Amino acid sequence: MKLHHIIEAQQFNSSTLLYIFDTAFEMEHVVAHGGTVEFQKRIMATLFYEPSTRTRFSFETAMHRLGGRVISTENAGEFSSVAKGETLEDTVQILNGYADVIVIRHYEVGAAKRASAISKAPIINAGDGAGQHPTQALLDLYTIRKEIGAIDGLKIAMVGDLAQGRTVRSLTYLLSKYQDIKIYFVAPTLLKMKEDILEHLRERNIWYTEETDLDKVLPEVDVVYQTRIQKERFGDRIADYEKCRGVYVIDRHTLSLMKEKSIIMHPLPRLDEISMEVDSDPRAAYFRQAQNGLYVRMALLSAVFS
Repeated sequence: MKLHHIIEAQQFNSSTLLYIFDTAFEMEHVVAHGGTVEFQKRIMATLFYEPSTRTRFSFETAMHRLGGRVISTENAGEFSSVAKGETLEDTVQILNGYADVIVIRHYEVGAAKRASAISKAPIINAGDGAGQHPTQALLDLYTIRKEIGAIDGLKIAMVGDLAQGRTVRSLTYLLSKYQDIKIYFVAPTLLKMKEDILEHLRERNIWYTEETDLDKVLPEVDVVYQTRIQKERFGDRIADYEKCRGVYVIDRHTLSLMKEKSIIMHPLPRLDEISMEVDSDPRAAYFRQAQNGLYVRMALLSAVFS
């Protein structure tokens, strides 16, 4: 299956998702055998205007495991050309002459879509402000499929910064493509899920509820998708940040309320919203989730190069 630009979760249908997940499973075996040289003549550019560890490293490792090469920056905003006022569009035009695929993380919502409008090389959205993070959502869904065994019929609690969290937005779009999904949005009032996502769910008759009490929903759900309160998204609203931080913490008490076969996920990095004492519990899936990012991103790169 051929993909070109990967910009938002809405662009994926059921057959494409199945193909990506099947390919990601194959990539687990590729990695176990040391990788491949299939794409040794390909070059990937990672153009990051925001800091990243997992996303950038997993994309770059994915490219290396496929036999390709990488040109990279985590400080695109400090490029001399950008400092002099060069637009994103001009930077992308230049990179079209250097790379076969461009992975972009940007602080502006819609930046990846702007880049895709003028780029012949495939653009992969690695996060655009508080907009979307489609590759994270794909690896999240792959993790749920592996850990739980199915996605249809899933009950999931999305917890924390839902108003400004791009991962929960993208994951919600993907979950809405499945049957009998129940979504529990758990957030402080200041950080509740935005209306555009709720309207999307209503249009597709997806069941959801909005809650502020995490303990109330823990016995009901199969997945707890915890997110951090993102200080960088508050700007100068420090008082609002202080009201919201630390409201939801996964700890031993939380574990005692959860189902035995449920899992805890987190897009990472975590701060204090998951206690380290939880790490040894088999339901703590967040490090396995991060590892799955390598396989899914290998699958996506393979698809855009096909």
